[in-house]
Amino acid sequence: MRILSGIQPSGTLHLGNYFGMMRPAIELQEKGEALYFIADYHSMTSLFDPAERRLNSLNVALDFLALGLDPDRTVFFRQSDVPEVTELAWILSTLTPMSLLEKCVSYKDKVAKGIPANHGVFAYPVLMAADILIYDSNIVPVGQDQKQHVEVTRDIAIKFNEAYGETFVIPEPQIRGETAKVPGTDGEKMSKSYGNTIEIFGEEKPLRKKVMAIKMDSRLPADPKPDAEQNLAIQLLKVIDAGAGREYEEKLRAGGLGYGDLKKKLFEVYWEHFAAARARRAELAANLDYVNGVLKAGATKAHALAHPVLKRARKASGLE
Repeated sequence: MRILSGIQPSGTLHLGNYFGMMRPAIELQEKGEALYFIADYHSMTSLFDPAERRLNSLNVALDFLALGLDPDRTVFFRQSDVPEVTELAWILSTLTPMSLLEKCVSYKDKVAKGIPANHGVFAYPVLMAADILIYDSNIVPVGQDQKQHVEVTRDIAIKFNEAYGETFVIPEPQIRGETAKVPGTDGEKMSKSYGNTIEIFGEEKPLRKKVMAIKMDSRLPADPKPDAEQNLAIQLLKVIDAGAGREYEEKLRAGGLGYGDLKKKLFEVYWEHFAAARARRAELAANLDYVNGVLKAGATKAHALAHPVLKRARKASGLE
């Protein structure tokens, strides 16, 4: 079983990235041949500062390795270090109906929220399809919001196979339903694009301030909260620590728990959850030669897998 997933270096990684993609991906490295990439091509749709892209890409590598990605069990690389993927994206785009892309919810959501749309944002699912198909991926662990893009990948692969003969493996999405959608500090989906994130790593005081600034309603601490499960701090706490989340949900429902104390608990649980990873990240940051070596070795392995698949697609479609 070959597993593939990628993450954009478009900003500082946050709890949504970790619980929606990174933790499931790290767990899956024990269950098959895993390929995980830093999606720097994808980041070009929203990030236009080259120095920032380079720094973000390095930070993604540091974060992933600190959180438990094992380079001896996975192929870990930068997307752009395997340029065959962009040629395959063009080949796939010639068979992708415009109507298929127009239906993609993530594109419509970004436009609705006023995020500038470019061709890359619109064609994102085609490049994602190329990412998946060029490695003969079987399983793609994604958040709920990316499930549709894997379905688009399947549609494109089936269409190509019907047009040119059996060429591509048809992948399956794998969703962690209980943590696939992590709410941001405003109650919307946590996203760098929306500016509502809680970072995985960062300085303690600014992060504490961000958590304590989460807005609550005007009910008094003594008031019972029968809708406690809808409280944003409770939802985040349950994502990080299900047991603590249930405990504090009941306290909030019964009355007597102040929102300030609830948010303090949320920060304490969150800060402790990533304590070991923070220490590991500091060690990695002091040894960047090792980190860059991991990415270089991963790119070599990924290229060896991608090249024959691209050659297969070129031959099937008459380019060779």
